[in-house]
Amino acid sequence: MIDKELLSMLGNNKKYIFYSVSLMILKLVANIGTTAIVCVMLFLLTQHSQAKYYIIFAVVAGACIFIKYIATLYIEQLKDTLGRSVKKELRQKTYNKIVKLGVNSTDNISMAALTQMSMEGIEQLDLYYSSYIPQFFYAMIAPIILFFITVWIDWRVAVVLIACVPLIPVSIIAVSKYAKKIFAKYWDKYTSMGDVFLDSVQGLKELKIFKADEAQHQKLNESAEQFRKITMKVLVMQLASTTIMDLVAYGGAGLGISMAIIGIASERIDVIQALFLILVAVDFFLPLRAFGSAFHIAMNGVSAGKKIITLLNLEDPQWGNENVDGIELKVEDVTFSYDGKRDVLKNINMEFTQNSMTSIVGESGCGKSTTVNMLLGYYKCKSGNITVGGKPISSISREEYYSHIALVSYNTYIFNETIKQNFMIANSNVTDEQIFSALEKVNLLQFVKENGGLDKIINEGAENISGGQRQRLALAISLISDKDIYIFDEATSNIDIESEAIIIKNIKFLSKTKTVIVISHRLANVVESDRIYFMKNGEVCEVGNHNELINLNAGYAKLYFAQKELEEGYNREEEKCKK
Repeated sequence: MIDKELLSMLGNNKKYIFYSVSLMILKLVANIGTTAIVCVMLFLLTQHSQAKYYIIFAVVAGACIFIKYIATLYIEQLKDTLGRSVKKELRQKTYNKIVKLGVNSTDNISMAALTQMSMEGIEQLDLYYSSYIPQFFYAMIAPIILFFITVWIDWRVAVVLIACVPLIPVSIIAVSKYAKKIFAKYWDKYTSMGDVFLDSVQGLKELKIFKADEAQHQKLNESAEQFRKITMKVLVMQLASTTIMDLVAYGGAGLGISMAIIGIASERIDVIQALFLILVAVDFFLPLRAFGSAFHIAMNGVSAGKKIITLLNLEDPQWGNENVDGIELKVEDVTFSYDGKRDVLKNINMEFTQNSMTSIVGESGCGKSTTVNMLLGYYKCKSGNITVGGKPISSISREEYYSHIALVSYNTYIFNETIKQNFMIANSNVTDEQIFSALEKVNLLQFVKENGGLDKIINEGAENISGGQRQRLALAISLISDKDIYIFDEATSNIDIESEAIIIKNIKFLSKTKTVIVISHRLANVVESDRIYFMKNGEVCEVGNHNELINLNAGYAKLYFAQKELEEGYNREEEKCKK
């Protein structure tokens, strides 16, 4: 009933469990002491004893009550400390793991599941650690303590009570296998509903445009209904389990009480001894009864915990601890496959030299973006090597490697912060003058000054600025980072002509002092490249500058002229419309 993997995640926090259980035992002893003193005082009353004895025992009873109160207070504090400490460490571990893995390594886990796992899942584990585990150890110890106390009064009553106690864990074990399946399904349905809800919210505009909101509404309702049904199954199981435990607990206590009354009748024990046994009979079962109630919470926590453990046990990307000695990037005979069967990249060889602009082009699906992901270390080579300064990037410290490289893509994320705070993410020591200089390079300075300055808050998804402004802002932030290698992955995709021209101008300027890599579907943007790699079906088919590839009159030239003709035709049509 205790999961060893989850218990091992406690680390140094195990001491709080020991302290909590110790105080719970102290509280039990104080409670037994109070009960015993009440019985003794009743005995003294029948003997018409002197008042001083009542005072002495009243003081002792008061001390026991005070100890019980203090123990209760500190138990709650320790559980709270344990819960907060566990949550903090688990969230830190989860966050660190996601950072280590990178976004591409968590593709098999949805964003909604990651969010629920790191928030609600850890909350459920908090209850598992702070309530269930301490109660488990206490429930195992408490009946034994009570048995050794009561056995001296009447061993028959003690044996009957201790014999009935295991019936509660037996009933728990009986439903545990079924409960695990139910809670596993419960968590799956919960995360599934979260996925559908997140999809619905993020794609609400598209749903409205295509008039598909009603169909999505139905899908969300179905997911919610499935979650409702599994929740009802959980509640039914909990109710049935609670009923069984109540029958065992109070039935066992009733049997013990009956044995005590028989003991009076047979004159084995006196009334005061029988009263003590009757009063403590329920205490044999209450710890396990409370443990049984926590069991349902625990099962939910275990289901969540298993998913967190699965995440934490994912293999980390292979990185080393060496430093970057040079910034020349090379792709040497690299072959890559997503599934281990079909090769997406086949024996790729590329070279990206300092103070140059190198472009990777080709039709959609040719392997351009996959190559970028390989350069960034998101994927491992099936064969071959990617080197920087002559060293395989797998031997370089990830922090060291990323300190030299920057990525500007078509979907570079701008945080829901002020413009200045977004710049400070790239460089925490950046000055206002440096920010203004970077904004001026991308022709955003005037816009920023007229719209709230550096304190202007960028809305979530950068919805309060245009697509072109978002891309130029992303470029300005990257310029502030002052890296050695810049990768532009479709950085001019889906933006206006003015923004495109500004970005291309900055890219060319950067290539005079940096290693610049450009991935673009639009060949007009790579004309000034020092070297162009034309890819097709995961292979490099042509290499050279623009003029050399045009003279080859092969794949690059055909694609270039096809695009040029299409753009010229579009421009002619646009001029006609204006006239």
